[in-house]
Amino acid sequence: MKFETFMLHGLFIASLLVCSLILAAMVTTSTTMPVQLAHENGIGAQLLATPSSCALPPDGVICPRVAG
Repeated sequence: MKFETFMLHGLFIASLLVCSLILAAMVTTSTTMPVQLAHENGIGAQLLATPSSCALPPDGVICPRVAG
């Protein structure tokens, strides 16, 4: 019984140590390049890049192709 208790205490301390090291690494990390989600191209450039010839309507019916 004493051996099992010793092993459980050791496992608890080891997992607590690993979790605290991971938390410390997440808190103290610094990135060299921050994430910029739509900063380089403005919203105007993004809207111009989207196709406007055959947009999907709200009802979900796709426009047919005209053979010709």
